Amino acid sequence: MSVDGKIATVTGDVELSSDEDWHRVHRLRSQVDGIMIGINTVLNDDPKLRLKYFTKKSGKLHRIVVDSNLRIPKTSKVLNYKLKTYPTIIATTENAPKSKIERISKISHNDITIIKCGTKKRVDLNIMAKKLKDIGIEKYLLEGGGTLNFSMLKNHLVDEIRIAIAPVIVGGSHAITLVEGEGFTEIAKAVHLKLIKKEMFGTNLILYYKVIT
Repeated sequence: MSVDGKIATVTGDVELSSDEDWHRVHRLRSQVDGIMIGINTVLNDDPKLRLKYFTKKSGKLHRIVVDSNLRIPKTSKVLNYKLKTYPTIIATTENAPKSKIERISKISHNDITIIKCGTKKRVDLNIMAKKLKDIGIEKYLLEGGGTLNFSMLKNHLVDEIRIAIAPVIVGGSHAITLVEGEGFTEIAKAVHLKLIKKEMFGTNLILYYKVIT
């Protein structure tokens, strides 16, 4: 993110990471069971969520998309790019339209999994975490966006935060920040962190925090 906490400009430009930082991210991806993003990240960026530079020592790297209303386009890269290598899991709700489930399932019956998490309008993240654990996905890298970041923090589903701060100021009241959502109403109820490590990686400062509340 930028020094002022932005992860994208007001126009959606997200090129804040250096080559060295991307190398670090891919190393981290190789050490987890999955990469998790929200549906807005799919719609705005259409990422592949793949591995470069490194390979996983065991198991596959799963792509996890949180999509309450199954808005994911059937042409999105996470539904089409190397599914055998990077299976995709979509977390939605019990209210997801059957027609949309069938449309997605037709792409691949074996490498795309849809899990229904709760009966409310939004995915119940605690149910999702349990269902992911049941299928062997316990350690995953949360890569945004800001709304999902807040929801995961609010539900106490984040253990550690690693922040890469690029030496740039973006500005803009409508530029996306690292954590969005409705926010906490009181500092006492906010998420509190403990700094456990810091290092320079190329031109970026990397901060490692442990979530303590």
